[in-house]
Amino acid sequence: MTTSNHVRFPHLNPLPGGEGANVSLRELPDNVIQADALVKIYAGQRVVDGVSLDIARGECFGLLGPNGAGKTTTLRLLLGLISPDGGRVELLGNAIPEQAREVRQRIGVVPQMDNLDPDFTVAENLLVYGRYFGMTDAAIEARMPELLEFANLAHKRDAKVPTLSGGMKRRLTLARALVNDPEVIFLDEPTTGLDPQARHLIWQRLRELTARGKTLVLTTHFMDEAERLCHRLAVMDNGRIISHGTPRELIAGNIEPEVVEVFGEHAAAWAQSHAAHHAERFEVSGESVFCYVKDAHPLLLELQQHPELRYVHRPANLEDVFLKLTGREMRE
Repeated sequence: MTTSNHVRFPHLNPLPGGEGANVSLRELPDNVIQADALVKIYAGQRVVDGVSLDIARGECFGLLGPNGAGKTTTLRLLLGLISPDGGRVELLGNAIPEQAREVRQRIGVVPQMDNLDPDFTVAENLLVYGRYFGMTDAAIEARMPELLEFANLAHKRDAKVPTLSGGMKRRLTLARALVNDPEVIFLDEPTTGLDPQARHLIWQRLRELTARGKTLVLTTHFMDEAERLCHRLAVMDNGRIISHGTPRELIAGNIEPEVVEVFGEHAAAWAQSHAAHHAERFEVSGESVFCYVKDAHPLLLELQQHPELRYVHRPANLEDVFLKLTGREMRE
């Protein structure tokens, strides 16, 4: 997969060889988002640096990157909440930010932090939010049962927000974003801080939305979330897109197919003496060694001679790609 800061995403079927980035606009089906050469500068720093995206109707598109990579700023540019210092955006055929007000009726937003009104009940939060879109109370009430069922909150209709669990609040925020039946939903880290049960329920609901033809634009720090939900992905770092494609394309194009993780206090010393002979590449992180291989068999035979070491053999995944592209160091 070649690295490019200009990403053209065809619809759900990838082209042979992963060359979707080279498809021209006229070949793309029904794009709902087109962004060209977006730039945003804060305090002299290019927080977004020449990002281009085409996103088709009905796909879930993921934007991945470490803290400070420019993901949230890119979302804000696509939504028209801030103006670019360069480049252009079209959302549902409307120029952004110039026509952001006209298009806002047709989009939904799930922010990174829940901003529900704590003084209202679950139903009242949906009712008040629907009024922002000019919906009548009768129209909102007509959608209420479906929204509550979708969020698994029908039994909490009259509960005040402070009595809800974190997972319930997140599901209510998602339901609120759907009150106007949007065509495009932007989700900024929708499952951060949730337990596994709540995360899996939200994943199920998001898959239902794409099955209905909704377009999702998702940022996340969870690689398994991106791998499960996203048809296409772009990895950002330092304001630029550094790789893109389907999850499978990113794994196949950036990293060896198999990984052997070796653990133990002697793992680092073992790696210096043996890993290079049996692995195409290895990384030492604390008391763990990550060995990346095309064929793990010779390495596994070698490890059988070292009973003091523990190891796990697995296929490469999206997290391996992410760490290779963006590094293992902490980002504040």
